[in-house]
Amino acid sequence: MRAVVQRVSCASVSVQSEIIAEIGKGLLAYVGAMRGDGAADVAYTASKIFGLRIFEDEDGRMARSVAEVGGAILLVPQFTLLGDVRRGRRPSFDEAEAPERARILFEELVQAIRSEAGCLLVQTGRFREEMTVRAAVDGPVTILIDSRRTF
Repeated sequence: MRAVVQRVSCASVSVQSEIIAEIGKGLLAYVGAMRGDGAADVAYTASKIFGLRIFEDEDGRMARSVAEVGGAILLVPQFTLLGDVRRGRRPSFDEAEAPERARILFEELVQAIRSEAGCLLVQTGRFREEMTVRAAVDGPVTILIDSRRTF
């Protein structure tokens, strides 16, 4: 499972010009499932996203998690994270999980993060929909997560 996580001051997702999810300060995470991903990949990714210490403490160091700052999380399914352009300019999506299985894995990730988050707001984009994502990236801070640790 692969994720690109950004620290944001606000973010929203729209489908057909209608806002379907919106957060203030927190994390915006784009998530893609790889062929062969399973429960261990979901658990690893959920733990990493929720536990990231990328919010500043009183000394200006990135040392606080989203929970410690009372933030929110917006999870957006994005299979294009698995696009491979090593052999040309047109991305190959051979490593992306089949849509039906990817949907299940994404939903499991959402539930895992909601379980850890308790009362924190956790919003999602819509699987297999054309979405418009708007975000005010704070920092900018962008972190890459790969459950297979390939980077």
